[in-house]
Amino acid sequence: MKKKAIISISSNQEIDKEDMIEVVTPGDFYSEGNGYHVAYEETEISGMEGTKTKLFITKDKFMLEREGTTSTRMEFQKNNESTSLYNTPYGMFELKVHTRDLSINVDDNGGEVFINYNLFISGQKPQNTELRVKIKA
Repeated sequence: MKKKAIISISSNQEIDKEDMIEVVTPGDFYSEGNGYHVAYEETEISGMEGTKTKLFITKDKFMLEREGTTSTRMEFQKNNESTSLYNTPYGMFELKVHTRDLSINVDDNGGEVFINYNLFISGQKPQNTELRVKIKA
């Protein structure tokens, strides 16, 4: 059953922990199969207005999928590497993600996901990034 939820997403690069970006938005949260789904519309504040973001959460995997003005599908699994294309109004980039740590604590009432990963954009030097998703259903 779909529930209304408040989703808080914060991200920062390890080199500058003071420079955290946080977005809080309403969305939908529900259980399906062996995991949980979150869906919300991006806003002008995130810079991705016109994009729908979906999160898929299982006990050991987190996937972020965006469709609209910005589109991508990123997969996070501890000690795993994935590659995806990130399509924006400004062009397409290849993203490579190496997940260093993944902590998932989500149940039917919401919860939290923490990800520490190295992000490689089009062959540039990796950026160590921390992503935290909080769901209040």
